[in-house]
Amino acid sequence: MKTLKVKGSPSRIKAGTKVRNIRLVDGVDGHDIDCKVDGFGAVQLKSTVVKKV
Repeated sequence: MKTLKVKGSPSRIKAGTKVRNIRLVDGVDGHDIDCKVDGFGAVQLKSTVVKKV
């Protein structure tokens, strides 16, 4: 099972987790997606780890 390590948090996000409120932004260090993960909160992601379904 693949997981995504989150900086500053001891927990990880499992592969296949759905995200809400997706916005494209000019982020820092390649983080160009703002979103909310259920049960986790607001997160910035890199587009390389996201799959469109």
